[in-house]
Amino acid sequence: MTDFKDQWTLEAAMEILRHPTVDSRTWAEAVEWLLLYGPPEIQQLLQQASGHATRENFPDLRPSGFTPDGQPCYDISDLARSLDISEEDAAMLVAEKEARHGIRQLFARDETRKIQ
Repeated sequence: MTDFKDQWTLEAAMEILRHPTVDSRTWAEAVEWLLLYGPPEIQQLLQQASGHATRENFPDLRPSGFTPDGQPCYDISDLARSLDISEEDAAMLVAEKEARHGIRQLFARDETRKIQ
């Protein structure tokens, strides 16, 4: 199985984002790759867009804290409720992302900074 990092190049991911008729799954994978492995300026733009989309589409979903590097953290029960899935399913989706990318996504409350 090819590692996710090796499935894309910057040029291919950017071309997918510009393509007018690409399917949503492919588009989402290109965005995910750019968020993880793209240049910092593209990561920042996509993170800002993601934050805006989250606020627009899930207005009741609010971060419960932040990671030490400033990334927002959401309570798994709040995520599940917003997505209309069980907490177990939400935790499984996050765990799958962790395994796929080798990047930690689940944090205990005492590992995050509280919102003032």
